[in-house]
Amino acid sequence: MSLWQKLACAVLLLVVVAASAANWLAPGGYAKQYREEISARPSRAHWLGTDDLGRDRFARALYGTRISLLLAPAAALLSTLMAALIGGLAGYIGGIWARMAMGVTDLFLSLPWLFLLITARALLPLNVPPLVSVLVTFLLLGLLGWTAAARVLCAAAGSMRASDFVRQARAAGVPAQRLFWVHVVPNLKPVLFAQFWISIPVFIVSEANLGILGLGVAEPMPSWGSLLRELEGLVSVGEEPWKFVPLILLVVVVTSFQLVLSRQEELTA
Repeated sequence: MSLWQKLACAVLLLVVVAASAANWLAPGGYAKQYREEISARPSRAHWLGTDDLGRDRFARALYGTRISLLLAPAAALLSTLMAALIGGLAGYIGGIWARMAMGVTDLFLSLPWLFLLITARALLPLNVPPLVSVLVTFLLLGLLGWTAAARVLCAAAGSMRASDFVRQARAAGVPAQRLFWVHVVPNLKPVLFAQFWISIPVFIVSEANLGILGLGVAEPMPSWGSLLRELEGLVSVGEEPWKFVPLILLVVVVTSFQLVLSRQEELTA
């Protein structure tokens, strides 16, 4: 593991620990309003100042980081499981099922991923409670983000179908269902793990895009996307530089995931 990869792991660990300790680091919470300090500059009481509603930006950054870091891996897990079920099963069975499954996958892949996500979210009710909006965002990311991984898993399962151990298991009379879940899927774990890691930074950026457009996590609950919306009215970079902290944090976390992912690819190669 290179120095940069070790640094990336340390950064991710630090961010996760800080987000997990948000209740302790920012006991005031993300929704408390300090009406006497609206749009205040950074101070000892509010390290990143307050927004136009008087809410502490540091607290909202911590809680928003927690929500985004929980949302993306959960959606990645759902999409990876769907890819294993659809793509892996298609590759294992082969024939017309594989052609149909890959036809649907190609149809999804031919559509711009972000536009498809925005369209699907816009068709759903927008005025929903914050917790419901988190669930909707999680389900959309997971249910629409499985296609690329499914194609990879279909190819891996297809090559495994012709392997010697699968032929021996069939000759020994192992039922097809047991053969798939007990013998094929465990051998796909390295591919599944790699696809899971690939999906996390993609979903982090996708959630941020939805939040910027007002289609992600609903107020008052923060996320990186909703925090980045505050940059819309910014005239210059030097005007209020502390507002760029969520953007810097997003870039650092996504870059760290990419560095860790490169390590994972080295191990599975």
